[in-house]
Amino acid sequence: MRRYGTLYLLLILPMIFFIVFRYAPMVYILGAFKQNNIIKPPWQVPWAKNHGFEWFIKAFSNRDFLYALRNTLTLNLLDLVIGFPAPIILALLLNELTFKRFKKITQTVLYLPHFLSWIIISGLALRLLAPTDGLVNILITKAGGQPIHFLDVPNNWVATYVVLGIWKEAGWNTIIYLAALTSISPELYEAAAVDGAGRFRRIWHVTLPGLRSTIVILLIMNLGRILGSEFDRPLALSNKLVTSVSNVISIFVYQRGLRGNQFSLSTAVGLFQSVVGVIFLLGANSLSKRFGERGIW
Repeated sequence: MRRYGTLYLLLILPMIFFIVFRYAPMVYILGAFKQNNIIKPPWQVPWAKNHGFEWFIKAFSNRDFLYALRNTLTLNLLDLVIGFPAPIILALLLNELTFKRFKKITQTVLYLPHFLSWIIISGLALRLLAPTDGLVNILITKAGGQPIHFLDVPNNWVATYVVLGIWKEAGWNTIIYLAALTSISPELYEAAAVDGAGRFRRIWHVTLPGLRSTIVILLIMNLGRILGSEFDRPLALSNKLVTSVSNVISIFVYQRGLRGNQFSLSTAVGLFQSVVGVIFLLGANSLSKRFGERGIW
């Protein structure tokens, strides 16, 4: 304390921030077990029916919520299975480039979409992927193909949703892997080359093992968000023709909970999402330790 007193004093500010804006609001989790009332503090509101589980029962007996739960899991799993390897592949490709100026330009171009909002991206997608006058379908028609309804057919909408997500975030996530690659000793590559390993062998036996701990940590964090759902992404890309696959939990909470003034219902759904996310996080972290990785903690 005497030696690092200044650092402890600086630590007080973020601790106050987390206590005030992260831990104190947790009191309102009680709203998930109380009657629907936002005027009184939750500790003054009577308990809900069915021993406080009224809103959870209503949520799981609601067909729209079950559809939203299914869509959330489906879209997040597709993002995880298809989108998670994309930045790893990009980082490996960029790491193999020898022309540094081209490498920097390429990296900049790849992570620029991260700074665009989903409203802008949805506007671009609506124009580029329009069935009749969209640039993509014009090129497909000139090539002899039939126009594709990217955003009007449920299956096509899901594929477009995943691809746009990869295009927007893959370049930004690549930065993390490129930073991890700098910690790999060049002597390992030299030793592998002396042993006769080609480029792909060096990637497999040197680069990927060097990235393994970073990959595991990011995978654990992504599994913790497996039941979480973005709001602006599905809302901006959705339309009435694809609501069967685009309505996710965040949209359900907005429509039924906030717009419908069922705040206790929205709190119960949010608490359910958080609990499932923590379970996945703990399970993935424990599993990674069994395979010899450090995990998050």
